[in-house]
Amino acid sequence: MKTNYYKTILKKIENKDLTVGIIGLGYVGLKLLLQFANKNYRTFGFDNDKKKIQNLKKNKSPISYISNQNISKIRNKTFYSNNFKNIYSCDVLIICLPTPLNIKNEPDLSDIKDCIFNLKKILRKGQTIILESTTYPGTTNEIIVDKLKNFKIGKNFFVGYSPERENPGSKNFTFWNTPKIISGHTKKCQKIVENLYKKIVKKVIISKNLMDAETAKIFENVYRSVNIALVNEMRFILKKMQIDINEIIDLAKTKPFGFSEFRPGPGVGGHCIPIDPLYLSWIAKKKGYNTKFIKLASQVNLETTKKILKEIKKIVSKQKNKKILIIGLSYKKNIEDTRESAGVKFFTKLLDDKINVRFLDGLVKELKYKNILHKSIDLNYKSFSKYGTIVICSDHDFYNYSKILSSSNLIIDLRNRYKFRHEKIIRI
Repeated sequence: MKTNYYKTILKKIENKDLTVGIIGLGYVGLKLLLQFANKNYRTFGFDNDKKKIQNLKKNKSPISYISNQNISKIRNKTFYSNNFKNIYSCDVLIICLPTPLNIKNEPDLSDIKDCIFNLKKILRKGQTIILESTTYPGTTNEIIVDKLKNFKIGKNFFVGYSPERENPGSKNFTFWNTPKIISGHTKKCQKIVENLYKKIVKKVIISKNLMDAETAKIFENVYRSVNIALVNEMRFILKKMQIDINEIIDLAKTKPFGFSEFRPGPGVGGHCIPIDPLYLSWIAKKKGYNTKFIKLASQVNLETTKKILKEIKKIVSKQKNKKILIIGLSYKKNIEDTRESAGVKFFTKLLDDKINVRFLDGLVKELKYKNILHKSIDLNYKSFSKYGTIVICSDHDFYNYSKILSSSNLIIDLRNRYKFRHEKIIRI
């Protein structure tokens, strides 16, 4: 009797008789793994980082805001591996691999390409592959669908795309309550992806095709990049008029329509804002269009970090005590991710300029730069008086900012942590 792979996998999803494999256990992949395991699906976690796999097997979380207890809770439903030998037993494979830029600022999809190249040798009929990585429109078709010629996509094999919408460290938007965009190469692919994600999120949004879903994710981050660039530029304009941008935003956001709140910071970091818009610029150029506005926003955001560093050095030069302490090296609060972090850029540039600088970060314990390992100072509020200037780059919630203020000589607040004026506080 001929197997109906479509009906079989739908039945497995409904009966929770399904094995889900997550490839890439970063902050996106590990959250997905937890969601499926907590909904009583068998799960495999794949990652080529052997140390991470060893720690997960010992119920040790590699991510600060995912507790060891969360990992321990799923230990009887989850298996971890740094190779693909268990791929055959997985009904669904979800790819959550990084998509950085290369040295030419062009998309680097080598991790996904290598993954598909290795998977091709061991895939079987009846499986589903879903890509979650952020990328340019057309990637899923080019790198997955076009490479699986030995399968009939939509009949004996299924392909989908569902862009990640993880907000690392957020307490307001969880995996469950953040709407999930889903798409499929065919209607049957779409239905499988839809039914699958309905089991782990409150609301599923159906995209009519793969490229629309890929584009929506890129556009979300382009939107943020452009608006952050606008508010960063406004900050410098208003500073010349001795007007506080944050007070202006507080007033403007009282309008109940037509305004979205974005705050200035030390510069953009992470993957989404500095990198993703350039994926769209790259594919647009391939199609013969020059994305001037998107490139300009990226340029403004990069220049923001440089301008702020210049201002920091100018302020410090006027102090008798030239010692600087940077609070927070991660690109945003309450996480340990330092990708494209402004705090790291400040720290390393100040080191290069032979300026006496240290850092404090309870999540980023150390930073290697030019073969020298720099470690976070221990938290001792009284010791803050040793530094002429404190620079708040990432305002982790676990610090006592009242004690920081009382113990410090001067604070450059780049996160608007202090909502009031004070003689010790400078906003750039």
